[in-house]
Amino acid sequence: MVFRRQMPTSLLATLLGRLAISLSAGIGMRKAWASEMQRVPARWRGALAEVAEALGEGGGLAAGMERAGRTFPQWVQGMVAVGEQTGHEAETLRDLSKALDHSARTTRALLGSLIRPGLQLLVALAVVGFLILLAGALRDERGAPLDMLGLGLVGTAGLTTYLVCLGVVVVLMAVAGRALLASWRFRGPVRWIVDRLPVVGAASRAAEAAAWCRAASLASAAGLPAGRLVSLASLAAPGNTLDPARFEESLRRGATLTDSLRTTGLFSDRLLAGVSIGEATGTTAEVLDRLAGEFDDEARRGLEAAAQGVGFLIWAMVAGLIIVLIFRIFSFYVATLQGLTKGR
Repeated sequence: MVFRRQMPTSLLATLLGRLAISLSAGIGMRKAWASEMQRVPARWRGALAEVAEALGEGGGLAAGMERAGRTFPQWVQGMVAVGEQTGHEAETLRDLSKALDHSARTTRALLGSLIRPGLQLLVALAVVGFLILLAGALRDERGAPLDMLGLGLVGTAGLTTYLVCLGVVVVLMAVAGRALLASWRFRGPVRWIVDRLPVVGAASRAAEAAAWCRAASLASAAGLPAGRLVSLASLAAPGNTLDPARFEESLRRGATLTDSLRTTGLFSDRLLAGVSIGEATGTTAEVLDRLAGEFDDEARRGLEAAAQGVGFLIWAMVAGLIIVLIFRIFSFYVATLQGLTKGR
């Protein structure tokens, strides 16, 4: 269970949406969940079976999700618990489904913007490999293989070394991925660096703000107290984690929700202005939901621009490589002609 993956957001959104429909139609939770177990891919049925076991023992859906470990996000578990405590399970599940679906669509759009630069990078790596292999068939004026790249890699042996190096890099990136992700989530050096990058930093902050606003909107709509609201929102956006106890203490001293958020230094003036308007008009949930959509759009535009910039850099590198090769080959032939001329 420790190493269990989290259920894909799109699949979880569909699952909770169908579950909400079943509950609204008067179908009991145990029966509705048993039906869903037959609809999900086989790899997730074990986790759903653990939830079904908890339901069979008289527990609630939130307790069952907790038993399934990392399969279900903690903030989703928290909102499900809220629905159970307030008697609005169907409504809470429906709202969660909509929020998760929106998040999944946004993520797909962001990943789609990275496909082109990714393909460009693969093409560039393939070109390098081809040139290394080709170098084994070419000879300079001394009869030695022509090292067109200047890397000391030529022919089949050089290509093998090149592929091994690429494999090692991929493995190292995979091993380091978890540490990098932890550094990102808990505002470590990785987040500090990314937040200061042009374009990417702004997009990163917007994506984090969108996740926080969406979770806080659901919590506010459910009528949760401020401490519980920020606790659930922090689970959805770990980079904006707040201490619920200190937050509630600030509110008890007479501070508004906006003032308490401002003192943390984690939120933009735009988000704080929206929260202030929501407090004044009693529409905090609606304002946060609208802000979540706006921040999502901002993050998407920023990452798409960054992806285009990366694609341009990759093509520039390929173009530079081609220019270097042209000069090296030209120099090779010039040297060969000069050698033939001197030999006459």
